[in-house]
Amino acid sequence: MICYNTSTMKYIVSDPTILSGIPVIKGTRVPVARILSLLKEGYLLEEIQSQFDHIRIATLQGALEEAATNPV
Repeated sequence: MICYNTSTMKYIVSDPTILSGIPVIKGTRVPVARILSLLKEGYLLEEIQSQFDHIRIATLQGALEEAATNPV
């Protein structure tokens, strides 16, 4: 599991009551690792957003930027 220092993050949260603390997109139960996995498999951000239509593209982009710049 990838860990992040989520205390200052806007788009990623890690809460022990949500998926046992796995980092997720804030306000959802979508693991950040799932989004990263889909990107690695070659999905475009727009295709991922269509699978998770309750998450805006801007939120996905923000979460990806946070994941890239804040790993622990």
